[in-house]
Amino acid sequence: MERRLRTRFPVDDAEVSRLHAAAFGHPYALVPWGERLRRHSRSWAGEFHDGRLAGFVHAVWDGGGHAFLLDTAVAPAAQRRGVGGRVVAALVADLRDLGVEWVHVDFEPHLEGFYRRAGFGGTAAGLLRLR
Repeated sequence: MERRLRTRFPVDDAEVSRLHAAAFGHPYALVPWGERLRRHSRSWAGEFHDGRLAGFVHAVWDGGGHAFLLDTAVAPAAQRRGVGGRVVAALVADLRDLGVEWVHVDFEPHLEGFYRRAGFGGTAAGLLRLR
């Protein structure tokens, strides 16, 4: 199997939408990922297995020194094989090269070990659900 990590690659909306639905267990809905990423994200990273997207993550940006990691998604068949860690590492390296100083991430408690291994430290944060 050929594995390839890429950052800021041309996005296929259907491919990212399928991966996101499978990884997060929600029904498939076509999302305009390419447009969203171009408008709001500083960078994104994906790992491709034999040309198919197996992992994805992106970081929205405040226009200055802070970026916020979102939507870390790995295809169910590729989970627990290091894909998530590699896409996060590729994204962080690209953000560093782009001059971003701080990368923030929020996560559910069961993902704490994953993000700690990726280099994220603990911090107090708040969350308010609006809908």
